[in-house]
Amino acid sequence: MKRTIKTLAITGTVTAVAVAGVVYAGLVNVGADDPHFAAVHALLATARDRSIEVRARNIEVPNLNDEALIRAGAGNYNSMCIGCHLAPGVAETELSQSLYPAPPNLTKVGVDGSPSAAFWIIKHGIKSTGMPAWGKSMSDPYIWGIVAFLQQLPTLDAEKYRALVASSGGHQHGGGETKMHNHEGQHGSGKPASAGQHGASGEDHHAGQPAEAEGGASHHDSDGARNEAAPAPKTHTHADGKEHVHEG
Repeated sequence: MKRTIKTLAITGTVTAVAVAGVVYAGLVNVGADDPHFAAVHALLATARDRSIEVRARNIEVPNLNDEALIRAGAGNYNSMCIGCHLAPGVAETELSQSLYPAPPNLTKVGVDGSPSAAFWIIKHGIKSTGMPAWGKSMSDPYIWGIVAFLQQLPTLDAEKYRALVASSGGHQHGGGETKMHNHEGQHGSGKPASAGQHGASGEDHHAGQPAEAEGGASHHDSDGARNEAAPAPKTHTHADGKEHVHEG
């Protein structure tokens, strides 16, 4: 018996030292473009699902068919969530394509059969996934609004989605709201880019204009003098909090 215990202790120590060596040597690639091995992914997914299930099991779900609750959720979802989780008529975005693990397309899964789990995820977030803990800035009734809206989302087409958002009052959850970057209508959704957005074709706006005569006035001139100052860069903020700067 003592020999068995000694063998197990030695084996455990050697294993711990080996794991520590692998970690310290930087052999674990934490890059988001290098997916986990299948076994590691399965382990992490199981741990995530069981953690959420255990913590959400006693959450009391309110009436999610309340129209005012659904409308409020639509406005907040459109402002805070579509960059990752998309919306009817909205193509994949830079965020949705680049995050790992990939955020679920909620236009297809909605609350995925468990409103209480959806509430817990929105409120507390999920570590190392890019999913924020919105409960830090949003009280429970507004979170339930998003859950109520998610329950309806898979049934909406683009027209119904836009109408519901338009009736919502926009991004509001009791104070502390920040301006969020909305990807709707951008990045391959089929809608033309407007002024100030990414150019649809990338062409220079000078293309096709005649060259100015030598010594002639430029359309950039003010009172005959060329304005040499470069335009200030335009900045907007993505849903993940990172700034995106457009030069010119």
